[in-house]
Amino acid sequence: MTPIHFSFTTAFILGLSGLAFHRKHLLSALLCLEAMMLSLYVAMALWSIQMDSSVFSPTPMMLLAFSACEASAGLALLVATSRTHGTDHLKALNLLQC
Repeated sequence: MTPIHFSFTTAFILGLSGLAFHRKHLLSALLCLEAMMLSLYVAMALWSIQMDSSVFSPTPMMLLAFSACEASAGLALLVATSRTHGTDHLKALNLLQC
């Protein structure tokens, strides 16, 4: 495993472990998801450069567009929960209260 692959794998695993272990605030969960998407984006971009093929070139751009949509939906969800519940703690979010 090259150092580049190791660093992207480590970045993805750190984002995943942050999502799994630090579940107190919604904002920290969204940031961990964004870190995971960013590491995937950079890995896909470098993979298409290493393959030296034009077939794999649109894939990182589609992933980046998906990541931007996910971030905007997450921020909208954060604002909505902060306004309705008054906090962004994940323990305060209960689906049975709807």
